[in-house]
Amino acid sequence: MAVDLIGDSPAMERLRNRVTTIARTPLPVLIRGETGTGKEVVARAIHDRSGRTGQFVAINCGAIAEELVAAELFGHRKGAFSGAVEDRPGLVRAAEGGTLFLDEIGDLPLPVQASFLRVL
Repeated sequence: MAVDLIGDSPAMERLRNRVTTIARTPLPVLIRGETGTGKEVVARAIHDRSGRTGQFVAINCGAIAEELVAAELFGHRKGAFSGAVEDRPGLVRAAEGGTLFLDEIGDLPLPVQASFLRVL
């Protein structure tokens, strides 16, 4: 699903140009902005223009139950906890070769944030 940035103002044209430039690089990108400003739309536009073959995976870190967040993000083995009936690779692995969009990363428990430092 291709995403386009809507609007014809000079500011939107500058944003489209930046998105296109950024999409050509293999570097991680930090998108900052207030809630509701379209950070995920910009991230998806970068992904769509990047040529990456993997998926775009958006994660609202604040919406995952604290006791499940590590398993959801990093995966788990069958039997690792009650209800783990199969091996699951996790959302970080699902984004391999693509884009991982982390919304509200500050809402993650501190030990999980520390684990993310290793991933990043």
